Amino acid sequence: MKRTILLGCLLWMSVSSVWAREYHVFPNGNDAADGCYDTPLRTINRAAQLALPGDTVTVHQGTYREWVDPLNGGESNDKRILYRAAPGEQVEIKGSETVTGWKRDKRGKGVWQVVLPNTFFGNYNPFNDRLYGDWFWSDKVHHTADVYLNDVSLYEAFALDKVFEPDTLRTLRDPEGCTNVWFAEVTAENTTIYANFGTVDPNEETVEVTVRPTCFYPTREGLDYITIRGFRISQAATQWAAPTAEQVGMVATHWSKGWIIEDNVIKNSRANGITLGKERSSGHNLECNDKRLDGTLHYIEVIFNTLRKGWDKDNIGSHIVRNNVISDCEQTGICGSMGAAFSEIYGNHIYNILVKQQFGGAEMAGIKLHGAIDVHIHHNRIHRSGNFGIWLDWMAQGARVSSNLIYDNLAQDLFFEVDHGPYIVDNNILLSHRSIQENTDGGAFLHNVISGEIRRMDDSRYVPYHLSHSTDIKGFRTITEGDHRFYNNIFIAGKNNRDKCGLVMFDKSKWPIYAAGNLFCNGAMPMTGKEQGWVLEVDPGLRVEETQDTVYLVADVNLQELGDYKVRPIGAADLGVAKLSGYPYENPDGTAFRLTTDYFGKSRSADSPIAGPVEELPSANRIKVWPCDSMTE
Repeated sequence: MKRTILLGCLLWMSVSSVWAREYHVFPNGNDAADGCYDTPLRTINRAAQLALPGDTVTVHQGTYREWVDPLNGGESNDKRILYRAAPGEQVEIKGSETVTGWKRDKRGKGVWQVVLPNTFFGNYNPFNDRLYGDWFWSDKVHHTADVYLNDVSLYEAFALDKVFEPDTLRTLRDPEGCTNVWFAEVTAENTTIYANFGTVDPNEETVEVTVRPTCFYPTREGLDYITIRGFRISQAATQWAAPTAEQVGMVATHWSKGWIIEDNVIKNSRANGITLGKERSSGHNLECNDKRLDGTLHYIEVIFNTLRKGWDKDNIGSHIVRNNVISDCEQTGICGSMGAAFSEIYGNHIYNILVKQQFGGAEMAGIKLHGAIDVHIHHNRIHRSGNFGIWLDWMAQGARVSSNLIYDNLAQDLFFEVDHGPYIVDNNILLSHRSIQENTDGGAFLHNVISGEIRRMDDSRYVPYHLSHSTDIKGFRTITEGDHRFYNNIFIAGKNNRDKCGLVMFDKSKWPIYAAGNLFCNGAMPMTGKEQGWVLEVDPGLRVEETQDTVYLVADVNLQELGDYKVRPIGAADLGVAKLSGYPYENPDGTAFRLTTDYFGKSRSADSPIAGPVEELPSANRIKVWPCDSMTE
């Protein structure tokens, strides 16, 4: 009998160890139900309180206005908690609520107002929450709130009279001008919103206002191995995310490991779309709140605080962010301070970042990361940013930026700030007027198209460098500027910026610049008095043509003309070691780096590849570059 009971217990334990539940969520469900398909739950957050490692939360078609705050994470890569939109169904998670009952305000044409009790907002009223933080720049008082008319955000006005007589706001988003603005007055009991909707009657349209600071964010740290797949996530009142602050986007990992964020549409955030950042206890907006030190010293303290909080490969980072469409965020599409280390970010389409241009700051880009140790950012399309495309700030050691299509950005496509290397930049197509800004050392730039200006900067800040493939700090040093490698790139100058294109900007570098196999076109200049490749008079005239789903690279010449220049293949032996850290150019697993594929992932010639990102150029002036699964039409 005892043996039978023992066998039964062992069998039950074996079955329970592999048992996984699927919870279903429908808009007409009931949170008191058990979550089966026939008895579904009503909110995603209720399922998030029940789900355990290995479970799946399947959310069915509809709009869910809630903040999902999971109770648990997964246990391993093989035992995750998966949150997914039901296949083939459109599921929206919104940080907003609809507002009806607007009344005309006769004091101004097109102006309407609505009075909402403060209970409408629960315990958080973004119309009474100031947008602020370290390195946030504005001389006005902004709020985390937004008002949306048919899913397009209005501009915030900073005085009530500007709703009745609005300025015409000309921005990247609205170059022809816009007068759709809002202003709010908050008392102890009510919030009154005034909005200029122009010729539109808001009661006949969809008007939404933000009421939540995030859409998917665990308040607990260290909830690992969560997957978020296939949702449309939008309209959250996110706060400015400084690198010295707790970073909360519409989707945020909160100091954890191993998340997968994939196949989502993430749109309309007051500040950030996805944050892979740090938690609060290691520091929160220290420069704003503690004037004894400057921002650099505060951030150095934060780095050591995060190390004491477990910032290492075993506990933090290693996230995957892939195949998302991220747009209309006014700080970043993706950001993360330290928490993105060892992650992979690829296949994302990021656009319309900082296009309303109502405020500024030092943390704004399509992708903005601090501490991007061994991060691989590849095959993303980033355009229409009001600032930088990709900005890797502090400690991008072991980072690789590869095969990205970046164009039509107001500032530089790539900005590397106070990084000591080694880091690698390869196979990218950079087509904005300004291509690269850097105050770093130890970078390797290989097989890129660099069609705009290069700006180099001096910097006196002491910043850390690390043990190889580790967060452990090896030392501190100022940026000496130099020790870069430029091999097999195509540099192209415009008509009015030839003195800023090519490698001539590195003539005064304090450490050596190594260069060979480059094409310098249309007046882009090599460093003075050094052999670095070929100088060509031709202007390829590279530009993009966009359709709804496809991007083509178009030239004024037959593209095969750029394929006549054979170069040497590049690997770790050619790159040597980064002077300061003393480390070679390696893959994250410690194997020697060798560039064997092109922008499309196709094999390069092992003996004589061609310069630039594409190994096999067509006999035409047009090539498909997004999606980058094929170069043919």
